[in-house]
Amino acid sequence: MPRFFALRWSLVLLACAGPQMLAQAAPDKAARAALETVLIPSASVQLNGLVYVAAGAGPHPAVVLLHGFPGNERNLDLAQEIRRAGWDVLYFNYRGSWGTHGDFSFTHGVEDTAAAIAYLKQPAVAKKLRLDPARIVLIGHSVGGFNAVMAGSADASLQAVAIISAADMAGRIPQHLPKFAEGIARKKIADALVTQGLEPLNGCTAESLAQDMLDHAAVWRFADHAKALASRPFLAITSDDGNAQSNNELAEAIRKDGDANVAMLHLATDHSYSDKRLELATAVVDWLKSLPAK
Repeated sequence: MPRFFALRWSLVLLACAGPQMLAQAAPDKAARAALETVLIPSASVQLNGLVYVAAGAGPHPAVVLLHGFPGNERNLDLAQEIRRAGWDVLYFNYRGSWGTHGDFSFTHGVEDTAAAIAYLKQPAVAKKLRLDPARIVLIGHSVGGFNAVMAGSADASLQAVAIISAADMAGRIPQHLPKFAEGIARKKIADALVTQGLEPLNGCTAESLAQDMLDHAAVWRFADHAKALASRPFLAITSDDGNAQSNNELAEAIRKDGDANVAMLHLATDHSYSDKRLELATAVVDWLKSLPAK
């Protein structure tokens, strides 16, 4: 049969099928992929957030995707790829960043991450977003990786933790720093923070953020959190930005503490993975697919 006539007869058969068959072929609107805006309570403010809801009735496993400092690279391309793989993805802005009310600090970022996890675990929220609160994974980039380490070590119910060029916020501060040296250390840290840009942040200065780091140096070191992270899968992805050593040392410490499910990958690129976005997305999604379904 000539191609034109074959196509014409296909259209005729489709028309004869009637609206009932066409309606059955259409996807269920209630189970479509979606984008939901959310407000997450944390302390006295509401964190602005987005949830990339995966297609299907679910319940889907969920990723909390944590941005860095100040958050210019939001990794939302990863959110799209992770959703295509069947996961919900929550992205939010910490207090005092990118339009979320409140004062920004690294301490508040740790607290806000815990608040975001608690939010997803609420039965009504989990039902609306079609997610499984027993399968929440943290993935953090830069300072978001630091938040993932802190929150992951504090919450054993999380299924897994991944860091991407995580910033060991206290790792470069000398232990038992004498009081007389704090001023010099504060200035060096503040100068480094200024180069990264404070414009998207509210209620802080480079000096206040530097003092926040100095005040918590004794409890924020990555090495001290390895044991608490060793109970579940862990992924460390590194680049040529100077964070690889501390990230790899954390991964090795977690492995030595008994975690047989530790994965490590190095990509030769910058801190934002500017020319390795596809490789980064593939690595993250493949790792998520390897996690056991509970």
